[in-house]
Amino acid sequence: MRAIVIGAGVIGVAVAAGLARRGARVTVLDAGRPGAGTSGTTFAWVNAANKEPESYFALNVAGMRAHRDLAGDHAPWYFPTGNLERATTDEHRAALAAKLDRLGASGYPARRLTAAQARELEPDLAHTDGADHAFFPGEAYVLPVPLLARLLAEARDRGATVRTRTEVTEVDGGKVRTAAGTRYDADVVVSCAGRWTTRVAAMAGADVPMIDPDLAGSPAVAFLATTAPVPVRLSRVLHTSRLHVRPDGGGRLMLHALDLDGLADPAAPAPGVAAEFVRRLPEVLAGADDVPVEAVRIGQRAIPGDGRTVAGFTDPGFYVVATHSGITLAPLLGELVAGEVFGTPSAMLTDFRPDRFTP
Repeated sequence: MRAIVIGAGVIGVAVAAGLARRGARVTVLDAGRPGAGTSGTTFAWVNAANKEPESYFALNVAGMRAHRDLAGDHAPWYFPTGNLERATTDEHRAALAAKLDRLGASGYPARRLTAAQARELEPDLAHTDGADHAFFPGEAYVLPVPLLARLLAEARDRGATVRTRTEVTEVDGGKVRTAAGTRYDADVVVSCAGRWTTRVAAMAGADVPMIDPDLAGSPAVAFLATTAPVPVRLSRVLHTSRLHVRPDGGGRLMLHALDLDGLADPAAPAPGVAAEFVRRLPEVLAGADDVPVEAVRIGQRAIPGDGRTVAGFTDPGFYVVATHSGITLAPLLGELVAGEVFGTPSAMLTDFRPDRFTP
């Protein structure tokens, strides 16, 4: 089988690797370079705790298992150290309590902690009176670039060809044409175009709406800040009411704050955002005063119009994948999508077909 994969983000290279494992002759086409889109600006938290409805939750739980299977005993990109959550506002406390009740009924590993138990996990956690704490031991974070390298290397080792700076401009069945006029023929085209999914799907006559990733204040737009190396201890994802933090390698920290995302505009800088991250960090980690922020980037997320993953054929020669949970689901979707392309439908993907957008 000849397969073309459009997009070399983490989903695209995972699908390419899955197809190559089954013996397909795979060509990956990307308008830029691998990981330059959403995969390069992500908090990279592997979880299922906030994923609803039930079928989406189950898909993400399976995605967490797929990461563990891919990583094996050790992988330089996978850190299964769990997620510590601390709630200091009434709204956050209520949401955390409701989440723990819901997850307890499903068997998802989650437990309440005292403040002392939370500091046993993270000794540099800043002291806050009256906070509620919970721990989700099955969750993880990844370093996206090493994960991408792992999947991309497997695809290439199994014979896949990767063409960068190759923008697709036409899709007609198994035929693809690029901006340079080159034509590629295949038995199936798999779109893993992330936030550009609507445009690529339209070339194949399909309607797959995505939340606008270029609109200021859109749910698809978020700030991510990276600090300079800082001598504090943090070994896992940490969620608090005003700031989310995770290690980012080399002593750096990655920061995200939900309430600041409304200021994010891909077309314009937001003055003062870096300083606000610097002000909030000592609230979370003791000894993190006046830490320099090396970069503030605007992440542009790939979110289907109804928020749920998209995976399925729109015609026999065109398959489309798009999801907001790209990091969590990449190893799993690489296997499931490749299986479907080779004729083995997955029951886990039944609720996520693209035809739900068709009038």
